[in-house]
Amino acid sequence: MDIFAKMEIPLLNQVREAGIYPYFHELQSKQDTVVMMEGKRRIMLGSNNYLGLTIDERVIEAGVKAIEKYGSGCSGSRFLNGTLDMHIQLEKELAEFLGKEDTVTFSTGFQSNLGIISAVVGRNDYVICDRENHASIYDGCKLSYGTMLRYRHNDMADLKKQLEKVPENAGILIVTDGVFSMGGDIANLPEIVRLAKEYGARVMVDDAHGLGVIGNGGRGTADYFGLTDEVDIIMGTFSKSLASLGGYMATSHRVADYVRHTSRPFIFSASITPVSCATAIEALHILKAEPERVTRLSELATYMRNGLKERGIPIRESKTPLPKPVSTPIIPIYTYEHFKTLETAKKLYDNGVYVNNVLPPATPEHECLLRTSYMATHTKELLDEALEIFEKVLKEDNE
Repeated sequence: MDIFAKMEIPLLNQVREAGIYPYFHELQSKQDTVVMMEGKRRIMLGSNNYLGLTIDERVIEAGVKAIEKYGSGCSGSRFLNGTLDMHIQLEKELAEFLGKEDTVTFSTGFQSNLGIISAVVGRNDYVICDRENHASIYDGCKLSYGTMLRYRHNDMADLKKQLEKVPENAGILIVTDGVFSMGGDIANLPEIVRLAKEYGARVMVDDAHGLGVIGNGGRGTADYFGLTDEVDIIMGTFSKSLASLGGYMATSHRVADYVRHTSRPFIFSASITPVSCATAIEALHILKAEPERVTRLSELATYMRNGLKERGIPIRESKTPLPKPVSTPIIPIYTYEHFKTLETAKKLYDNGVYVNNVLPPATPEHECLLRTSYMATHTKELLDEALEIFEKVLKEDNE
């Protein structure tokens, strides 16, 4: 059998024929609240640029200076010739900001989860995952030699059932998103930590969508719940709030040292570029100096949630008991079926609003959604304009 014989995707062909293919739209401007995309102005409601720092002149200047000083790339892994003094600076500053002893940086966020989980979880270990964890977590589990178990999304009774399946002498790592990337809801971290202690497990939080979004000054999910010392590993990325590219693991010296010397994705990949490193450092400095951006982001997310509800557009709220009010900047609008989701996204796009349509396997079957996300630099006037377009398009779809 020809190995290429499987390279036909019937749904993809149908979508293209229907004129609703949603991917690879060409951006012709900076990643901002309003962009030029394929020759037309669009309100950007599909970016992870939560703090709006990709266009900040201070971040841009830091990148320019870095490329002038260090060149365009490192031409090697961190393990050998690819460690810059900036990498060490970034790791130290991140560890201090997050309240951990040490940090290891990776070339991408996806690679971070591959590198952490595959190093930490061994042949006789178990890794237990929330079903709605990011794809990179699942691939990290596959790359490890451990046994993976899954529990229903944010279902602590089911997590307990999975923990009960683990042999007494096995190591256990519980892995969860902090802020879930599609639903925007928050993990029940207090209960996860409690169960981890009961069963002798360690806890890892993927905080890619939590850094700069929740917690004191944007320090993330563990800080938000006051559990920084109880979470063993905090993973995150630079491609969202920190307006750059790369990822990290914040943890103890012991774990960091082990991962640096055993993680194949870390050892055998080139280090993040000087530009990526410098822009992440500068974005972190801005986050520390301007924590009001985090407050503004939550306020705008609340404003948008209320606006959608007022217009009869159904959204889901987080079911996790929260210690203090917070609104994450990820708001899903459930459209449920494949073609309806793609058709609605196309109508919104044609009317000047860009959103991300999300289909299986990124969501469960028949739970397709439009993922909308917001920036601290959005204005209420822009959001009102977007709300009018949402109301118009979604009402047309329901008629």
